Formats: sequence, structure tokens, C-alpha cells
Amino acid sequence: MDKETVKYIIRYFGHLMTDDEKAALKYQMYMYKSSDNEKQRKIMIEKGWIRQTTETDDLLRNGYEEFETDVAKRIVAQTPEKIFFNNCPNCGKLARTPVAKQCRYCGLSWHQK
Repeated sequence: MDKETVKYIIRYFGHLMTDDEKAALKYQMYMYKSSDNEKQRKIMIEKGWIRQTTETDDLLRNGYEEFETDVAKRIVAQTPEKIFFNNCPNCGKLARTPVAKQCRYCGLSWHQK
């Protein structure tokens, strides 16, 4: 699965992630955002926004990109009927969003179709 498809699934079908996957995503996001500010990280930990658990450690063990890929593959495997890939009718490439009506690659507009 290519990076673009993985990002598309995570961004637009993230509601299909498990609670542990959501917690790992939140953990990664807050750790990244506070990476250059120890004071901010301390505040986030005190407020409970950053919580490291064995589940988040297990999910993120092989790195964030591997985590995203694993989550996207699981979502596609377990709930394919809930995923909509909005591909351009002309070139077949994935549109930017599930409701986009213009291809960012070939420029085709299918607003009127």
C-alpha cells in the first residue's frame, strides 16, 4: 500500500481505528509536537494528554510510518465496505478527499457528472 493511500485512510477513515490505535496516534502526535519544548511536554503529561502505555509502545514499536501502514491495512481488511476510494475516472489516481470532484494529477473535473 502506498503512502498516499495510507494517509488518505488515516485522515478520512480514522474513525474506524481501535481505541488503542487512536491512543497511539494521539501519543505520537503530542510527543512530536512537544519534541523541542520540554516545558510543554511536561504540561501535556500532567494533563494526561500524553500517556505512554504498553499498547502504544507495542503499536509504535516499528516506527510511526509502519504503525500507519498497519492500521490502514487492518481497516481495509476488516471494514472494506466502509472505505470509499475516490479515484479519478480519467487517470485512476486517488483524489485528495473522498468528496473531491477534480483530479489534482490530470485536472479532470467531474462536478457535472
